[in-house]
Amino acid sequence: MATEYELSDYFETVSKLVDDAGKILIERNNERKIFVSKSGDSDLLTETDQEIESFLKTKLNKKYPHHKFICEEESSSVKSSLTNSPTWIIDPIDGTMNFIHGFPQFCISIALMVNKITEIGIIYNPLLKQKFIARRGHGAFYNDQRIYVSNEKDIKKALITSGFGTSKNEQKLNIVNENFLKLSKIVHGIRCLGAAALNMAMVAMGVADATYEMGIHIWDIAAADLLIREAGGVVIDTNGGELDLMSRRVLAAATPELANEIVKHLTQYSPFPRDD
Repeated sequence: MATEYELSDYFETVSKLVDDAGKILIERNNERKIFVSKSGDSDLLTETDQEIESFLKTKLNKKYPHHKFICEEESSSVKSSLTNSPTWIIDPIDGTMNFIHGFPQFCISIALMVNKITEIGIIYNPLLKQKFIARRGHGAFYNDQRIYVSNEKDIKKALITSGFGTSKNEQKLNIVNENFLKLSKIVHGIRCLGAAALNMAMVAMGVADATYEMGIHIWDIAAADLLIREAGGVVIDTNGGELDLMSRRVLAAATPELANEIVKHLTQYSPFPRDD
């Protein structure tokens, strides 16, 4: 178990590193983006993804050599298991497609888990100067201002966020479209930012009331999971059960009542393989 002193040190270190990584992201935003497809036409990787992931991992590993890592680009080729050891969960660019096109909704997302409990979460969109931070038991903040969920309970009044994801799997696309169609007839509105961490951050700051997605990964949601919980919200599986960060499914809402109501209307999808 990490001490409060150790956790404070981890937080101060990673917060500074994320700021530095954000400067790299801004510099690269004005350059031509060279990208490759990892596992499908829309599952994209840029040199900047690799550069930021390497920067964060190298700096953290140097200071904390006994810590472990689960990183998006590394995990695309090597499976990583979540243990009780202090583990950094890193998405160097959540919203790579947005980054490639210059659409300003992309971010760095990083979390620290100790004994499989998330202790620190940071989501940073340097282009729009949006920084979300959370420490377990210390609250959630947006640009140094405390944030809270909306407390909305009525699905008919709820603005929700979600995403299409990058998979071109026909079964998944059919279920995604089915859920959009069903919910659009019930909820107040649906928004898609193209970055799961930012979709979830909108719930934490109370400007959206709920979010769900099937097909995301632990690095997309680990930091945002803590952010929403510290803002007073709930995070569960899309089927209504307890959240499993490795299951690639998430539903978050301002209130249990709203989360449970959304579950009733969702057609379920179980992405494969899992993250573990």
